[in-house]
Amino acid sequence: MSPTAGGAAAEGPGGEGHVLVVNAGSSSLKYRVVDAASGSTAAVGMVSEIGGAAHLHHEAGDTVLDHPVDSPSHAEAFALARAALADHGPTLRGGLLAVGHRVVHGGARFTDPVLVDVDVLSALRDLAELAPLHNPANVEGIERARDAFPDTPHVAVFDTGFHRTLPPQAFTYAVPREWREQHAVRRYGFHGTSFAYVSRRAALLMGRTPEDLHLVVLHLGNGASACAVAGGRSVDTSMGLSPAEGLVMGTRSGDVDPALGGYLARVAHLSAQDYDTAVNRSSGLLGLAGVSDFRTVTERVAAGDPDATLALDVTVHRLRKYVGGYAAVLGRLDALVFTGGIGERSALLRAALVDGLGVLGLALDEEANADGPDERRISSGESTAEVWVVPTDEEGEIARCALAVLEDPAHR
Repeated sequence: MSPTAGGAAAEGPGGEGHVLVVNAGSSSLKYRVVDAASGSTAAVGMVSEIGGAAHLHHEAGDTVLDHPVDSPSHAEAFALARAALADHGPTLRGGLLAVGHRVVHGGARFTDPVLVDVDVLSALRDLAELAPLHNPANVEGIERARDAFPDTPHVAVFDTGFHRTLPPQAFTYAVPREWREQHAVRRYGFHGTSFAYVSRRAALLMGRTPEDLHLVVLHLGNGASACAVAGGRSVDTSMGLSPAEGLVMGTRSGDVDPALGGYLARVAHLSAQDYDTAVNRSSGLLGLAGVSDFRTVTERVAAGDPDATLALDVTVHRLRKYVGGYAAVLGRLDALVFTGGIGERSALLRAALVDGLGVLGLALDEEANADGPDERRISSGESTAEVWVVPTDEEGEIARCALAVLEDPAHR
């Protein structure tokens, strides 16, 4: 368990007490208790494999719980989390200011964090068609959390929210008007809480203001996306209507020919659902190398495995295209910023990418790239733009947003 980098939650209105941040997936419940005044982590935990061979992991101070539990529902998972917090701290009763919820897709309606009520829950259910793999689980998590903490304000924070500033030329697909107007077909973008935190934190580390900078931020994990950030605002991003567009990911394909689905329907008799499942769950690194874990891919690259080498090469090639394109969109590049599990930990990937971006004047300091503090500049003195590693803090950002909503006079 580590404190939030830079104290993200402390940037909000703060005060005495805690914010419980909840990230409910279809088969897991992740939670973190954030101290409102300092932004530090008071407890963190996860109930994994809900409905199956479930497991509870909970950390608070020096206490670490890690053990199997009876196959729970989401409601029972919240009960387990509450019991762990009650037994091992911190005590939430009377000191819980808010519960902040990660919601993947806000659609066109939700562009800012919002207090959850019956009408909001109904609207979130209606958005399930835009994010069928994510939003239903997010809504289930909110409902169970409201049952567990009925007297506490609940705030929904949207992955899509940071990208509300995308200009029309960036969010509009060249598809029939009926699709765009009647079915809300457009680019929405995701990983917004990560991009919001990292772009603000990078500016602080650089001694600049967010309004002063043009950045390309790469959130690279099992899910991965790129964002062009101008003056603290998202102006382009790689994920689109869904999180499947853009970069190569653990199990998602990223960009493919739009005709691929129709072609496979003709030659392989693939249904729309089968195709959707395949590009989301059987593609990406898994489709190329047979494994979705990037660490395993890099181990196999070192051993000379050709499939793993191809997977790395395709991943890096796609990244170069996006970084170069976004530098052109921005008009200038002040910094390239890596975040997310792979972005923060893989010196190999960072080197492979930046070594191919000499046309932009980027150059790495090999020693800094190989090792150093979690937050660090890794570009050399000759680099025309800075290159940084900045660990993300999505939970801290959600806590900050939840506190900001409560501070809004409209909600007092």
